Amino acid sequence: MDGGFPLYLDRARGNRISCVDQRTYLDFALGDTGAMAGHSPQPTLDAIQRRAAELGGLTTMLPTEDAQWVGAELSRRFGLPLWSFALSATDANRWAIRLARLVTGKPKILVFAYCYHGSVDETLALPGPDGSTIARPGNVAPPVPLDQTTRAATWNDLASVEAQLAHGDVAAILTEPALTNIGIVLPEPGFHEGLRELADRYGALLMIDETHTFSAGWGGASTEWGLRPDIFVIGKSIGGGVPCGAYGLTAEVAAAVWARTTSGEADIVDVGGVGGTLAGNALSTAAMRATLDEVLTPEAFQRMTSLAELFTAGVQATLEEFEVPWTISRLGARAEYRFANPAPRSGEESAAAADDDLDAYLHLAMSNRGILITPFHNMALVCPQTVEADVARHTAVFREVVGALFTKIT
Repeated sequence: MDGGFPLYLDRARGNRISCVDQRTYLDFALGDTGAMAGHSPQPTLDAIQRRAAELGGLTTMLPTEDAQWVGAELSRRFGLPLWSFALSATDANRWAIRLARLVTGKPKILVFAYCYHGSVDETLALPGPDGSTIARPGNVAPPVPLDQTTRAATWNDLASVEAQLAHGDVAAILTEPALTNIGIVLPEPGFHEGLRELADRYGALLMIDETHTFSAGWGGASTEWGLRPDIFVIGKSIGGGVPCGAYGLTAEVAAAVWARTTSGEADIVDVGGVGGTLAGNALSTAAMRATLDEVLTPEAFQRMTSLAELFTAGVQATLEEFEVPWTISRLGARAEYRFANPAPRSGEESAAAADDDLDAYLHLAMSNRGILITPFHNMALVCPQTVEADVARHTAVFREVVGALFTKIT
């Protein structure tokens, strides 16, 4: 394989991908979380086939028994009682942001530098000079200057959060439990408790997006760490590869939305922007039910997390052997290495550690040896079909690739 030419998918199953040149790869990228359940898990395939071939009605704008089941399961895992469906977490974030503005009467969203919330316009922001908000470098055609919609703070810095909330115009703090897509940047002790307290003090909602951090466990980081969001967003992995997303509301937020709807202040049905024709369609809810019920089970997460611990230990051993100034961070079944030591504490620090040449080298060198990781932030994810031998294979290849690089440098 030469650099600069993409792999074209031919087939995939479990944690293996074959390209059109009939080469097979051990896949730790897993669709950048979209295939966290593995490629085409059998229970999900069976549910899709039954809905499509036997029951029909893929899109009818009517709820199904599966939709009811999935809503109840999301409540069981993540704690929020009321749910609405989308076709991606990006859409779920967009719609939930509108509801946060409606409920609070405030116009702005607070986000963290280099957070990941899909392509939501309000989130592609950084703290600028003197407390201002600026667009991230390369942001494509934002509709308005970011300081009109967004306030930005620094991860693990509660003082920066409070400084932005003090303006009194923030409808919601939108955050991941840990930063992702910029390496994994874990929260420091007390950070999430501080966010909850500040949100309450300044009249903002706390909105947690677990699109990536669902890797932390059966109930995501929110359940594992006892977080208490007012709004919860998830997507990608819960559908086993079928496009889907969902957002959950507390009873208090839902009641406030309903009050503004019945009063005539908001038209949720027509111009509310909180749903779409395909949202919650029968195919996606069937896939979600099968994936959550039979694939991403507590037992699967336990196995996945144990294997990710082995993966992390293998990487760490190589870094120590060759005295490489990098770090690896893990969040449940997900691990990422970053070109910095000590590990970055914020999105800004993690962004400063980025190295496009090293990213390209690692991705290409690993691919040439039959292993796929994400190409732009070196993420590896364990799925239910991953086995210990797969992790051992990565450890051996990673040692070979890193050893060759640092032998040449030194």
